[in-house]
Amino acid sequence: MLQSYLTEVGRSAKSYCEHTTRTQPTLPDIVVSLIEMGFNVDTLPAYAKRSQRMVITAPPVTNNPVVPKALIAGQNKPHPAHIPGHLPDFPDPHTYIKTPTCREPVADYQVLREKAASQRRDVERALTRFMAKTGETQSLFKDDTSTFPLIAARSLSIPYLNALLPSELELQQVEETDSSEQDDQTDNENLSMHLQADETGAEKENSSVLQQNSMKGGEETLIDNPYLRPVKKPKLRRKK
Repeated sequence: MLQSYLTEVGRSAKSYCEHTTRTQPTLPDIVVSLIEMGFNVDTLPAYAKRSQRMVITAPPVTNNPVVPKALIAGQNKPHPAHIPGHLPDFPDPHTYIKTPTCREPVADYQVLREKAASQRRDVERALTRFMAKTGETQSLFKDDTSTFPLIAARSLSIPYLNALLPSELELQQVEETDSSEQDDQTDNENLSMHLQADETGAEKENSSVLQQNSMKGGEETLIDNPYLRPVKKPKLRRKK
């Protein structure tokens, strides 16, 4: 009921304010609204001066939160002459200006060599640490085994066996040479077979041509082209 009562007072005061061509209600607007709703305005001073009234203290003053500054790069571009001034400003230049996102590759020979050497050293260290953690290790100090671990050497029953056996690289090279020799041998065999087949085919063609020539040797050759036929003399007719 209190909420509806206060809402009706505010609505009525606003309507009186707008009726008098104003935007902000004043105290007379609220008094007229109370009178219209049937409230006795003369009792308000006595009610405000009662002894058991509740005083509402003012809310404490709080500092406004600090708004973080936005990223600003460069100066904002002003509007050209054909754009009205009431339109919003252009965004910050960093939103539409191209900026490089990566560095140019280094082409200096000394820097590249130093980088390659450091990478190789890091790989060797990582590999030795991995082998030290996963395999057997030996320490320089008897008391502390975790400091300066060394990869334990594996003792072989025949130490000179590795020197006699070929390495994996040598075996791979031997396999490649064997495969290349086999490929060359098969190519040569295929080439010889093709040559033999061509020779036999040529011999058959020559023999067939000779047979045909021998069969047609005794017969008269007929020439289809009229321009290559022998000339025939016309017959002379005697006058009677």
